[in-house]
Amino acid sequence: MIIWLASYPKSGNTWVRTLISSLLYTSDGIFNFSLLKKIPQFPEKKYFKTFTSKHEDINELKKYWVVAQDKINLDNKIKFFKTHHANCKIDDYKFTDQSNTLATIYVVRDPRSLIKSITNHYHTNDEDSKRFLMTPSIIGGDTVLGTWAQHYHSWTTKNDHLLLIRYEDLISNIDQELNKIILFLKKYLDFDVNEKKVSNILDTTSFSHLKKMEEEKKFDEFVIDKNSNKIKKFFYLGPTNDWKTQIDPTIARDIEIKFNSEMKNLKYL
Repeated sequence: MIIWLASYPKSGNTWVRTLISSLLYTSDGIFNFSLLKKIPQFPEKKYFKTFTSKHEDINELKKYWVVAQDKINLDNKIKFFKTHHANCKIDDYKFTDQSNTLATIYVVRDPRSLIKSITNHYHTNDEDSKRFLMTPSIIGGDTVLGTWAQHYHSWTTKNDHLLLIRYEDLISNIDQELNKIILFLKKYLDFDVNEKKVSNILDTTSFSHLKKMEEEKKFDEFVIDKNSNKIKKFFYLGPTNDWKTQIDPTIARDIEIKFNSEMKNLKYL
């Protein structure tokens, strides 16, 4: 069955993948980017090849979301998948179901802080990034997002097997968040962990270390900007991304009004 590592884009999913992959797939906790391949992304074309050739047609793919997961789970092993897809239902087709899903780790980030990250990643402007957050959308032809709030609710409402991780807590107290992840995963998996391994994980998955590794071209999940043909910076601002000084106050206010109840619930307001 699948343990989903789900998030809205640019919310810290890859950072949490570095923690989990170092924890589960190394003996010493020392991270390297090849470990991320242990937690692949869904949906991806390869999982639908036997079902359809229309890999960027959401109305075709929706028919095979669960069927593809049924096939993935034939080995009866626990596996992890990263996804930015909303846990939605289109017509009678669910993105996933109880027979395929074991648990969810959902990574959430203050939507005001997402503005600059989205602007950087998609080479847009802050107003367009705000509209991106507020408008239901499909990216890449195969990933349904919904709005920021719809995405959050789709994975966290009525979910009894959920660990919620706030990006901001990863920055302020990563030791605590890693311990939460360890305790959560121990419910489902048996793995070795000790003080030295935890120390190595924290050292080699810090934002500054990951950014340095990216600059040294050791990060192979890079994205090429279609306009400039240059590699986009994936590990961009991180802890220095302070929405209070980097986005227009009117944009921040619009977001606070639109997502008021969710932001209060998450203690962003």
